[in-house]
Amino acid sequence: MKLLAPLRKLWLKFSFLLAFTIGVVTFILAKTSFDYTSTNSFCESCHVHPQATISWKQGAHFDNKSGVTVGCVQCHLPPSGVDYVWAKITTGTRDVYGVLFKDTAKINWEEKSKREHAVQHVYEASCKNCHQNLFPRGLAKKGQDAHLHYERKTGELHCLNCHLETGHYHPKAKEVTEASATNKTRVIYSEAARVDSFINFTETIPNTAVSFAMIAIPAGKFTLGSAPTEPYRQDDEGPQSQVRLNAFWMGKAEVSWEEYEAYYAETHGEGRTEDQAKKMNGVSQVDGITGPTPAYGNPDQGWGRGQRPAITMTHYAAQKYCEWLSRKTGKKYRLPTEAEWEYAARGGKSSAYFFEGSPEDYARDRLRNRLFGIDTSLINRYVKYAANSLSKTHPPTTVQSNPFGLLNMPGNVREFCLDWYAPNAYMNYASTGVIANPTGPAEGTERVIRGGSYKSEAAQIRVADRDHTRLEAWQMTDPQIPKSLWWYSDCADVGFRVVCEIERDGLVE
Repeated sequence: MKLLAPLRKLWLKFSFLLAFTIGVVTFILAKTSFDYTSTNSFCESCHVHPQATISWKQGAHFDNKSGVTVGCVQCHLPPSGVDYVWAKITTGTRDVYGVLFKDTAKINWEEKSKREHAVQHVYEASCKNCHQNLFPRGLAKKGQDAHLHYERKTGELHCLNCHLETGHYHPKAKEVTEASATNKTRVIYSEAARVDSFINFTETIPNTAVSFAMIAIPAGKFTLGSAPTEPYRQDDEGPQSQVRLNAFWMGKAEVSWEEYEAYYAETHGEGRTEDQAKKMNGVSQVDGITGPTPAYGNPDQGWGRGQRPAITMTHYAAQKYCEWLSRKTGKKYRLPTEAEWEYAARGGKSSAYFFEGSPEDYARDRLRNRLFGIDTSLINRYVKYAANSLSKTHPPTTVQSNPFGLLNMPGNVREFCLDWYAPNAYMNYASTGVIANPTGPAEGTERVIRGGSYKSEAAQIRVADRDHTRLEAWQMTDPQIPKSLWWYSDCADVGFRVVCEIERDGLVE
C-alpha cells in the first residue's frame, strides 16, 4: 500500500500534465483554426460569389486614405466573446451546407446584397466596435444630422440604413436632374397630343422628347371587392359592391423614370413649397408648380431608369407630377381612384386574376412547382412578381397586357390611388345600391395602394388585394426635420400610373 501512494501521486501529476498539455494544444489548434478560418482568403474560398470580393475591394473598407483594411469577419461576425464563437460555428455550418448542397450559380446575389438581407449578416456591434465616435472631426452637416437621427432611433435603425455601400461598393446615386440622356437625340415635341374622340392615344409632353401611351377605358359597371370564398381574401376587400364608372383614359404602363425626370428637370429648383412656387420673387405665379428636392439616396436602386417605373417618390410627389402634366398638356391628369384602378385591372373579368389560374396554386408555386410541376407559364406571361422578377423592377414591355390593353397592373410596382385608405371603406358602398364613381373616404391618414410589385407573392397580386401607404415606416431612415415631402427613404416598390379625365366639350365617346 505504501508503494501505491507514490505511484498514485505520480499518476495524478502525469494526468494533470497530460490534461494541461492537451488543453494547451487544443487551445493552440482552436486558435490557429479560428485565425485561419477568419482570413479573407478562406472566406473567399467558401463564398463562391466573386462579386462580393470584387465589390469589397472597391469599397471604402478596403480602398481608403488611411490604408486600413477591414476584413470579412470584422463586419460579418460579432466583435468578440461567446457571441463571436457561436456565430462563427452557426455561420460556418450554414455556408458549408450551401457549398455542398446548393447550386450557388442560381442564387440571386444581387438580391442578397439588398439592405433587408444585409442587416441579417452584418453586426451593428461590429460597426460600433470600430466606429466608436459617431461625430468625428470634419463630419459634414448631413452626416451629423444622420447620426443624430440614428441616436434618436436606437434599436430601430441599423448602420446599413445609410451605409449599405461602405463594405461592398455600390454605384453612387445619380441625382435626378434632367430627362434621360437618350432623349437628347430625339425629336422635341412642340405641343401636346390633340384628342378629338375617345380612343387610345399617345400623349406628347411639350418641350420634351417624352411620350407615353394612354388607353381608353370604356364606361361600365362591375363588382368591386372579392367574394368571401376567394382564397387569401382579406377583410378589407369586402363586402362586395356594385359600382358604375364613367369612361376615362389610363396610362398603359406606370409612369416611367423618363417621364418623371422631365418633370424634375423643369420644376426641381430649390424644392420650393407649394406656396413658394405660386409666389416667386414677390410676383404671383398662378401656374406655379413646385418640384422635388434631390433624393436622399439612390432612387432607382441601381437598376437603371429609362422606361422602368419611377419609384420611391411620395404620394404627394405623384400628385404634383399630375398637376404639372395637366398644365403642360392642357388635359386633366390625376391619380386613379381605387374603383377606377380595380375596374381597369379586371379588364371585364370577375375572378381573382384577369388570366386563368387559382391563387391556391400560384401562391405556392415556388415550392409546388419544384415538387409537383405546377405550370406557372401563364402567370409569368402577365406579371412581374417575386417568383420571376429577380427582385427588381422591369421595363413594361416584358409582360403582356390585360384585356383592356394595360401593362403590369398586377405587378412590377404597386401603385398609388387617389383615395384615402379605410379598412371598412366598402361598407358604405354596399348600403347604397349601385354607386357611381366612388372616391373613397372624405379624409384619412394613409392613401390606398393597389396591385402587387416585384416583391409580391402570388396571393398579393390578386386584383382585389388592397394595401396602403405607411408614411412613418417608409421614411424611417430619412434624418431630415421635417421629413422629405418628395421621397421615401425606405420603400422602393411603389410607383403610379395616371388617369386622364374626359372633360372637353364636343368630345365623341
